[in-house]
Amino acid sequence: MDNGTWSATEVGTPQGSVVSPLLANVYLHYCFDLWAEQWRHREALGNVIYVRYADDIVVGFEHEDEAQRFLSDLRERLAKFALMLHPEKTRLIEFGRFAADRRARRRLGKPATFNFLGFRHICGRSRAGHFLLKRKSRRDRMRSTLKAIKAELQRRMHEPIPAQGKWLAQVVRGYFVYHAIPTNLRSLGAFLHHVKSLWQRALRRRSQKDHTTWERIADLAAEFLPTPRILHPWPDERFIASHPRWKPSA
Repeated sequence: MDNGTWSATEVGTPQGSVVSPLLANVYLHYCFDLWAEQWRHREALGNVIYVRYADDIVVGFEHEDEAQRFLSDLRERLAKFALMLHPEKTRLIEFGRFAADRRARRRLGKPATFNFLGFRHICGRSRAGHFLLKRKSRRDRMRSTLKAIKAELQRRMHEPIPAQGKWLAQVVRGYFVYHAIPTNLRSLGAFLHHVKSLWQRALRRRSQKDHTTWERIADLAAEFLPTPRILHPWPDERFIASHPRWKPSA
């Protein structure tokens, strides 16, 4: 349905439609999941992991030659189902625990990053100097969210401040629920800072005599908006919670 008008189609799925990721999961389960599981056991000698959400896929390999072979075989596999990999989003990069050291020995730059499910994944190091997978909210996605908040604040400009604060609290809390993961606290703080700045501009535009200060916005934020904090555990902690080692089947 486009602009309230129904039209029949036999090719593809509507962009942004609720049914699109559902159909992608059903179709790619047979097209990719079952095939990748067989490929991992029959063709690979090293470790192979893959994560798929709808039509977004990340695959990790222990050996580079197997990654190149898998990419070639995957193109052939998808072609049988009238599908193809996105030419700009499909990349083969060196990533992981040993990527930075290996690239340093070859006098290359830092390992490349990749985006997946709204986060930029980075090869980093902990304070102790060990490998640490860092995940940060994508800047383009944050900008689009802030743009939508700005437009809605303009529409709600003349609402009472408590009503604006209640609505903003729901928006910020919803953003934090998804993005409040380890190593992403700085991005949460940046998002809240921009929200407060947009709120200040909206209040100032209500009247030429309005001089809402940043201190006033800080007080309103402390009253209505949630404080940035990490809500989700580390991935290994979630894995242990889902697959406890004390179970007989572990």
